[in-house]
Amino acid sequence: MHSMDKSIIVIGAGTAGMEAAGQLAKEGFNVTLVEKEQDTGGHVKSWFHLFPDRRDSKEVLAYLNTQICRENITLLTGTTVNNLEKKHDSFVMNTSDGNELKADAVVVTTGFDLFRSERKEEYGYGIYDNVITSADLETMFRKGEVKRANGEIPEKIGIVHCVGSRDEKSGNLYCSKLCCVTAVKQAIELKEMIPAAKIFCFYMDIRMGGALYEEMYREAQENYEINFIRGKVSEISEDINNKLIAKVEDTLVGRPLKIGLDMMVLMAGMEMSETGRKIALSSGLKTGDNRFFSPADHHFGSNKSNLSGVFYAGTCTAPMNITDTISHARAVVSDVIDYLKGKSN
Repeated sequence: MHSMDKSIIVIGAGTAGMEAAGQLAKEGFNVTLVEKEQDTGGHVKSWFHLFPDRRDSKEVLAYLNTQICRENITLLTGTTVNNLEKKHDSFVMNTSDGNELKADAVVVTTGFDLFRSERKEEYGYGIYDNVITSADLETMFRKGEVKRANGEIPEKIGIVHCVGSRDEKSGNLYCSKLCCVTAVKQAIELKEMIPAAKIFCFYMDIRMGGALYEEMYREAQENYEINFIRGKVSEISEDINNKLIAKVEDTLVGRPLKIGLDMMVLMAGMEMSETGRKIALSSGLKTGDNRFFSPADHHFGSNKSNLSGVFYAGTCTAPMNITDTISHARAVVSDVIDYLKGKSN
């Protein structure tokens, strides 16, 4: 097999797509990287600091950009793949700009969409100005100020850990894995930015399954005096002074609470991206009960699909952090090479 004779299409230029494209190009393949947005970077470019070390996301983006600065990578931005069809031993795709792309293998890295928090009407997102999402808060962090809609500095801030995950009403029974650690990170950053503020984290249970996550949770309690309340927020309303009222069932003490807040932050979970969903429908790629792409095998085939020659990398298969996403993107290279070697024999 001569690498330069083989072409690979990578669909999606977020963390997984950029890393996979870079590693495949390094192996000598001709890679076409297709991105629906005008810019590469996916969700990372909207984030401020990353857990657990709270490094600036620009550092990760800088690394990813070096990965795709290779002569054998063709980048197509503002382009959507409309369908994916296998013809004999190659793949044909039609794009939104009317072009046809051909490749010997395909890597799908369509990532995730954040749960649309307005679907949880009881939380008041899109109804009350001072109910925001974790993504909205990251934008405020990047601008260097956190303020209420009227320009005031919030003194009491609530954070709801699970919004759209582990929620039968929303149809998402799975855990998005990163909401708890994101809430802890953002609580610390809020306290650093507004030292006098009181921060309340409302959680079902704390899931800190990652390197240094538990340490950060402990730091939030001991060094930043973040208040963690085990309880489900049942409703958020607003009084005549535009202050938020959160009704909470405190499950530890077994009694209801009513807390006045200046701002509420909703930790939106992950869902299968709309782009991924359309590709699955048009190509026959299988999805699981969680509606993400279903790997051929969760233990030793997590990068493989049910269609020979089509592979997955990153959060199109399940929620994962940036570290795991990059590792998953690097792992797909081995499967692609094995597949193309088999074709050449």
